[in-house]
Amino acid sequence: MKVLLDSCVWAKAGEVIRKAGHDIILVSEWEKDPGDDEIIDHAHREGQIFVTLDKDFGELAVVFGRPHNGIVRLVGIGAREQGEVCVDVLDKYSDDLLRGAILTVQHGFVRIRLAEE
Repeated sequence: MKVLLDSCVWAKAGEVIRKAGHDIILVSEWEKDPGDDEIIDHAHREGQIFVTLDKDFGELAVVFGRPHNGIVRLVGIGAREQGEVCVDVLDKYSDDLLRGAILTVQHGFVRIRLAEE
């Protein structure tokens, strides 16, 4: 899967995700953070699943109807666990994500908001 990793997610999580075979880009490696609107637009244009800790992206998608290709929001997941949790979620929920779902991921719990059709 193509994944865009937000700058608030531990950068080393990207290495774990990449080793699992995913195509990953890290916002933290961009010259500057362009802001939430441009980040969600970039992920959509590039066909990327967006992984973040920030609840604002769900609001952009749900409340403001911004198009996206799936969002994974990690809640309460420690930095060193983020990569493995992402790999697990990308593997288990790939079909939902590819259909534009928003996943809120906590230890032992995944809430799935399916895209409206």
